[in-house]
Amino acid sequence: MKSYKFSIQGSQYEVEIISVEDNLANITVNGTSYEIEIQRQVPVNKTPILIRNPVKAPVFPKQSGGGGFLAVRTPLPGNVLSITKNNGDVVKRGDQILTYEAMKMENKILSEKDGIIRNMKVSAGDIILQDQILFEIE
Repeated sequence: MKSYKFSIQGSQYEVEIISVEDNLANITVNGTSYEIEIQRQVPVNKTPILIRNPVKAPVFPKQSGGGGFLAVRTPLPGNVLSITKNNGDVVKRGDQILTYEAMKMENKILSEKDGIIRNMKVSAGDIILQDQILFEIE
């Protein structure tokens, strides 16, 4: 048998738990016996789960000069965390070029085609805007 003392808005209560079976309990409050029903709380997941589709960096043909260049732009604003490839590096489709943080999540920018990195326009630590050109692939 467990005993508890409560003070609720200045009133004193002595509560003894006599027995508990399933969702029924026998208790006494200040000497008066009660049979009470215990309501079970449904567990609530307080941590939100983010479900999102992978975001691909949009690739647009370079506006000036032609010659098979692709300008790779950022899909979301954020901060550049690291640069994996630099100007002149040869890349294959799917190679990681850089990592940036957007909305507290790390995102990897991958090469959309085989080629050579040209005109890297960002560095680690840079703040980037949505649709900003990050680099070009020749």
